[in-house]
Amino acid sequence: MHAAVLASFVDPPTGDRDGDPRVLWRLDAETDDRLFLYVVSPDRPDFAHVAEQAGWPSIERGASKEYSAFLDALGTGQQWAFRLTANPTRYHRPTDGGRAKRIAHVTVGHQEAWLAERAATAGFRIVAPDEGATTLAVTRRSVQQFDRRGTPKPVTLAVAQFDGMLEVTDPAALRRVLVTGIGPAKAYGCGLLTLAAPR
Repeated sequence: MHAAVLASFVDPPTGDRDGDPRVLWRLDAETDDRLFLYVVSPDRPDFAHVAEQAGWPSIERGASKEYSAFLDALGTGQQWAFRLTANPTRYHRPTDGGRAKRIAHVTVGHQEAWLAERAATAGFRIVAPDEGATTLAVTRRSVQQFDRRGTPKPVTLAVAQFDGMLEVTDPAALRRVLVTGIGPAKAYGCGLLTLAAPR
């Protein structure tokens, strides 16, 4: 999927430097078995090849919308429903002083704490939509494993989908996160934060 998404751009931005816009994507599976591919990128993609590869060359190929007006309208105090699919991890340094290793958070509690720790620097705080309501939920979890060309071992990702409500505390920081992503494994469908009007 990573290769298919990047092939939708003539010259895909890599986001090599911290803070640079990049191609972020996420595949959402709905309860009625529909799949939605969300992509945020500096340039407009062309997904004709994705529809053809999937065997649906004649169906609706989705819609592209300009993102800058939405980003510019973000303001302190606004509340939004959000979804984030991420790869919550931490670094563990061996006691013998060896090289630090990235370790996945696998419990719901640790995954929620991971997101709560990043919220302030990402320009938001997590809020409860109603008195006594759930503030944040890990609504889907999985471990994904796949081969990557040029590496002897398969890539393994612990992925968590977060759904909740947020309040904007720093619009500039949130704008940056919306185009650069949160956490590692962004090339593999993690890190894309999307906002929607609260129901």
